[in-house]
Amino acid sequence: MNENIREIEPAESAPAAKEENKESLGSFAWFCVKLVIIVLIFRSFFFTSFNIPSESMMPRLLVGDYLFAAKWPYGYSYRSLPFNAPLLPESRILADTPDPGDIVIFEHPIDGSDYIKRVVGVPGDTIQLVNGVLHINEQPVGFEQVEDFVLPIRPDGRCRYARFAAREDDGTFVCRYPQFRETLPNGVSYNILDFGLEPQDVTAPVVVPEGHLFLMGDNRDNSLDSRFPAEAGRGIGLVPVDNVVAKASLMYFSTDGNAEWVKPWTWFTAARWSRMFRGI
Repeated sequence: MNENIREIEPAESAPAAKEENKESLGSFAWFCVKLVIIVLIFRSFFFTSFNIPSESMMPRLLVGDYLFAAKWPYGYSYRSLPFNAPLLPESRILADTPDPGDIVIFEHPIDGSDYIKRVVGVPGDTIQLVNGVLHINEQPVGFEQVEDFVLPIRPDGRCRYARFAAREDDGTFVCRYPQFRETLPNGVSYNILDFGLEPQDVTAPVVVPEGHLFLMGDNRDNSLDSRFPAEAGRGIGLVPVDNVVAKASLMYFSTDGNAEWVKPWTWFTAARWSRMFRGI
């Protein structure tokens, strides 16, 4: 009798085991769906991640920096959503205009790609560059030279101009760039780089129209910004406020470009630890 019971038990428990496995698989799939929904909501309405691909925002932001950008300071539109999903209006809701000095992420007015620049002019401002000095409403902003900005040369990099290349006492090669402290009328102060008089350092006065911003890179002689007409992959012209997506907020990771996947120890030696978890 006991032998018959032992033979029957597996046959009777098999359907239950299959049902349990099916329920477990369904629960896991539903967990994944909920996780994706949470991530999408967080990325759409709270923070997004952005990495720095160029030198246009040096010295504050370097190639290899990774940062979080806050979505709520300037309001929301369909540009706030992944892939620009048309679930929100084109004009922003809960809209607010960025303040001068803010570093913003925005969509290029022509090709829609993501850019990052600093706000220097808001609607109604008259912006002009006079011999490299920013003028707002016909008044020069605060501008003073400070210590040079020293940047180690990346393995695949070089200085903007050969005259800025230098060799340190330990034998390493660096770029020594002239650095200046710029202070806007509202008191916001930050460092910029200026390599000397360039054509873009002298501009005609431009009045920023309603609903637009004048944006510039902190690396003044290596930035295609509002001083240049809007062209795909190049200048940005005057950027509509509605194109602004987020405000740069926190740097969470930075690498100098020396890491190699096949050499795990370089993941740590290439990290720029001193730049991590810093406000923008």
